Amino acid sequence: MAQIVYSSKINKIRSFALILIFAGILLMYGGILTKKIPWLMVTFFILGVIMVVLSCVVYLWIGTLSLKAVPIICPSCEKPTKMLGRVDACMHCKQPLTLDKELEGKEFDEKYNTRRYWKAMKKEESSIKK
Repeated sequence: MAQIVYSSKINKIRSFALILIFAGILLMYGGILTKKIPWLMVTFFILGVIMVVLSCVVYLWIGTLSLKAVPIICPSCEKPTKMLGRVDACMHCKQPLTLDKELEGKEFDEKYNTRRYWKAMKKEESSIKK
């Protein structure tokens, strides 16, 4: 049976920003290869620069989010990690983590971080109480 591997939200966003950088550089390299067609070369360069600038914006955003993240010690690997939201995964060992007492013992699901899920749960609880 295959084991599901979870990833930290901070690491996912950092990986996306890194992919943007490499894609931007590859586009600009494609611009060099098409220097015989000036309009295509300029288009590749502009798209490449936009992607690199966008990755810088994403890195700045995740940096500010990382400052707001809750630092904890992973119970599994005992290394310091950061949590965003109600559930997250350890950055080192990929262990599912939560600080919410209601979610302890439940199956790990990233839907627990959405407002839509919690609104639906509160609505369901209020209909049960009536």
